[in-house]
Amino acid sequence: MNADIIVIGGGPGGYVAAIRGAQLGAKVVLIERDKIGGTCLNYGCIPTKTLFKNAEVMNTLKHASDFGIEVESFSYNVEKIQERKNNVISQLVDGIEQLLSANQVTVINGTAEFVDAKTIKVVKADGDVLQLNGGKIIIATGSKAFIPPIEGIDLPGVYTSTELLEFDAVPEKLVIIGGGVIGMEFACIFQELGSEVTVVEYANNLLPYVDTDISKRFAASVKKRGMTVHTATKVVKIEETEEGLSVVAEGKKGEVVLSTTAVLISTGRVPVLEGLNLEAAGVKLNRNAIAVDQHLKTNVEGIYAIGDVTGNIMLAHTASHHGIAAAEDIMGLEHKGNHDVVPSCIFVFPEISSVGMTEDTAKEKGITYKSSKFLFGANGKALAIGEPEGFVKVISDLDNKILGVHIMGPHASDLIHEGTLAISKGLTADDIGNTIHAHPTLSEAFAEAIMGLKDEAIHMVPPRKRK
Repeated sequence: MNADIIVIGGGPGGYVAAIRGAQLGAKVVLIERDKIGGTCLNYGCIPTKTLFKNAEVMNTLKHASDFGIEVESFSYNVEKIQERKNNVISQLVDGIEQLLSANQVTVINGTAEFVDAKTIKVVKADGDVLQLNGGKIIIATGSKAFIPPIEGIDLPGVYTSTELLEFDAVPEKLVIIGGGVIGMEFACIFQELGSEVTVVEYANNLLPYVDTDISKRFAASVKKRGMTVHTATKVVKIEETEEGLSVVAEGKKGEVVLSTTAVLISTGRVPVLEGLNLEAAGVKLNRNAIAVDQHLKTNVEGIYAIGDVTGNIMLAHTASHHGIAAAEDIMGLEHKGNHDVVPSCIFVFPEISSVGMTEDTAKEKGITYKSSKFLFGANGKALAIGEPEGFVKVISDLDNKILGVHIMGPHASDLIHEGTLAISKGLTADDIGNTIHAHPTLSEAFAEAIMGLKDEAIHMVPPRKRK
């Protein structure tokens, strides 16, 4: 079987690459060994955000009296929660399958393996074996949960995020090993559902890669909500007890022993390379990921790699942009997308989003910068919807060119894109300030933070001038 483009992996990188290639006239074959949509749609972004909405509703009900609404009691039904989550996933996966069909992409359910740099062997789900010859090949196999070498990590009751998503009962106590994005999203979801949540993080801060101001404020916020947090703490082992499980760790003040019902392992993700037989194709790796250039090309002519498998920014939207870029490069187009400015969103309480440079990064690079912060507590829309916690922080150079935007607060995941566009297009504080922002909206907080770089924010107390 021949194809112009063979795509290995049907996640947000692979299926997008397949559709874009087909749009440009290529005969495309897409190989997926599990489910179309990959981790994002089936085991990651979509199911967690669906469950996060459940947590949001629970949180709203708990604070209904703040709005003059008395809710005497409420409960939840795990079976219906799972049913809703699975329906959302099915609807999206079905939609993508229809798009692939409409674009005449041939989809094969099976496992792919390189025979050589031009040939792929596919073992189909039904056991049949076929061989594909493609002009170009795109590897989009994604990533999987990293399982650290902790004693007792394979005990019953210890889960990865994929497994915990299928919960049939909310654990009374949940210890989460890892205070990064995935860990904290699960922490907030299960805390709202009623679990007693404890987070153990090896680094000195929760969400160690976000701006320090936000990381510190977020840690204080979750502790205020009743979550227990142990930072600078290393898990040594997990043991079975009569009550359930015991997590033994070493912290700043010595040994920490945590009794729990369930444990979530959330210590990062690693590229999926197993079974590909990359050696047969001669594809080189870089730190257990596929090495690529700025065009997503590997060292082997005609073979590309996109998304998580490259070991760079492991986000679904990055993979999708990679997929478009690779398909366009294959079809002879100059891809003009910007892969350096990537927004990230964390669905916690309150939401967090970020794009561009943090203060720590600016200091490390020796960049002279300015920063400005506007609190949502001074924003009319945030107060009206009862979500005044958090702020918008912006960073610029001395010419007021926007370098970074960091948001903690209501709808942060929606607000970040104006900042992303500003950084991508090299906009300045004047470009933003001279653009009318509707009132009353949360976007006004971004505009005010921007104008604070020039000490021209209207709804911000002016800085105290030195005498």
